[in-house]
Formats: sequence, structure tokens, C-alpha cells
Amino acid sequence: MRYLTFSLKSESATRLGVLTDDGIVDVRAAIEDRWPGDAPDSLLSLLRNGPDAWQRVAALVGEPPAVSRYTLAEIRWHAPFPRPAKNVVCLGMNYAEHIREAAGAMKREVRIPTAPVYFTKAPTSVIGPFDDVRVDRSATQQVDWEAELAVVIGVGGRNIPRDRALRHVFGYTIVNDVSARDLQKQHLQFFKGKSLDTFCPMGPLVVTADEFGDPQNKAVKLRINGVTKQNGHTRDMIFPVEVIIESFSKGLTLEPGDIFSTGTPDGVGMGRSPQEWLQDGDVMETEIEGIGVMRNKVVDEKS
Repeated sequence: MRYLTFSLKSESATRLGVLTDDGIVDVRAAIEDRWPGDAPDSLLSLLRNGPDAWQRVAALVGEPPAVSRYTLAEIRWHAPFPRPAKNVVCLGMNYAEHIREAAGAMKREVRIPTAPVYFTKAPTSVIGPFDDVRVDRSATQQVDWEAELAVVIGVGGRNIPRDRALRHVFGYTIVNDVSARDLQKQHLQFFKGKSLDTFCPMGPLVVTADEFGDPQNKAVKLRINGVTKQNGHTRDMIFPVEVIIESFSKGLTLEPGDIFSTGTPDGVGMGRSPQEWLQDGDVMETEIEGIGVMRNKVVDEKS
């Protein structure tokens, strides 16, 4: 299944959809007369209904009434979770080549971590897969890109063993971990520089785990104005998805709708010589095999 959150161009209210070969199915409209109680109207509400509900939705949207279908031209895309219930959990330094380029940029010794490095992005930073990244130049002058595979937790749990970790995954999406490098350096931590408004494009789809397949076998790419800057692969993660879940859940309860962004491969602007920063009008295309492509334009906010 390929889930999305959308609205009609004539409305502001968001809807839960499924992308099919014949267009987009409005999930609630397609199933509400065959659903006990309130049919799920968002991805988070679907997740909280549990695996039995996911299977019922998959079966019911197979033959939806025509009124519940829309074309791509009729909709506006939103982030799958327009306002996540929690911060997005991110992995730092999860690709060895990215660590080497970052260490070179900061003139530091290369150190490969022995445990996952976590930080978070505020829910207010999340935008849709085709929305503008709006940059407040009074806050930052060094805006960078980071293409990342994101993991959506479907089944909560605590102290999840590695060999069962992927059973807790609902699906996968894309995150561009847009970063203000000067703020990272100034504040000696990641959170502020990663959490500016609009600095977390997400989408366009959440592809369910059964359809997506092996998360460690996917290409990760990012282009700026059509020029490839990142061309990596999830097999190069230092800590694969199952290890991330096992590690993070030790003594800490995961819940449906929690999101992990699993780190970025090499090719970011900070690591280039000379360094490159996003400019007004630049267009980022963030692509992950099996999910799709996000396109986000950088727009400087006018003071």
C-alpha cells in the first residue's frame, strides 16, 4: 500500500489517501459505510487502530466507489504526518563517508561511532513534499541538504530485540533533513539548526513495509537544480534500521506514528570544497528508490 495525506485544491481539510494505478482513493469516503464506528481519516488514526485495521483498509479500498477517486491534478500533497505527534528522531553520523566529509570540513579526527547518534527535529519543522523551504536569513546563512530514508513505527513497544524490530515498522517515507550549519556550530548541538520552520520536508508517500521490502537495499539520491549531489545507498548505513529500533527502544517506549530519519550519505554541501549552501530559488529533488521524489524550492523570506 502507498499512503498519502492530501487535500483537494478547493479545500483546506486534509484526507487520508491511497495511491493506486487508477488514481487516489479517499480512504474514509471509500470505507466509511463498511467500517464499524469512525473510519480513519488520517495516517496517525489508522496506525493507532492497529494491524487488524490496516488489513481491513487494504481489503476495502480494493473496490472503492468511483466518488472516492481523484486524479493527481485535483489534489495538493501534504506531509504524510502534517504535524507529527512527537519530534522526528534523527540519526547523525550513520554513513561512514558522510562522517569523513564532515570531519574534513571541521578539521577533526574521523571517529566512527560505536552506538547510534540521536537528535530530533521539532514537529513544527515538517512541511509537504512539494512545499517551499522558507529560509529566514536573519537566523542562518549556511543552509544544507540531507537526503534520508525515514521509518514509520506502526506497532509500539519497549526493549524491542533486533530480530523482531522490523515487525514494528508500518512503512517508509523520505525526509530531507535540511540543516543550518552555522547554528549547529554556534550552539554546539544539532536541535536548533535542524528544527527551523520548514526544515523537514517529508513524503510524498508512506510505502508499507510489505511493499517496500528490504530497507537496506535502496538507493538514496538528491539533486540541486538538476545536478546530482548525493548518490548513496542504504546498505552503507553503519546502524541499519533494525539496530536503530533495538537501540532506541531500550528503556524507552515507542508508539505508533513515531518517525526515525536514518541518516544521510555523503555529498552534503558542508563537506564540499569549496562548501556549498542553498540559495534563494534553488530546487532540491530528494529521491529514494521505491518511494518517489520530493521537490522543494528554497525561498528566502523577505524581512
